[in-house]
Amino acid sequence: MALLITTACINCDMCLAECPNQAIYEGAKIYEIDPLRCTECIGFYDAPTCLAVCPIDCIQLDPQHTETQMELLAKFNSLKII
Repeated sequence: MALLITTACINCDMCLAECPNQAIYEGAKIYEIDPLRCTECIGFYDAPTCLAVCPIDCIQLDPQHTETQMELLAKFNSLKII
């Protein structure tokens, strides 16, 4: 499942640099996560790094983008990370 940043985000910049898939970007009001790039850090880490660094816990699972571990791994393998 991709992750989602809620409107509780305070734009602290902590998550932006932590995303190995470059899925997090600055949206109009808050940071956002591109569900096409988010793999919950599968392929890089054991757990999502954005969740670990978020000081206010405003990142959650995105119910609109449910994916299995295998689907997330396949997405990771299809990404071209620079």
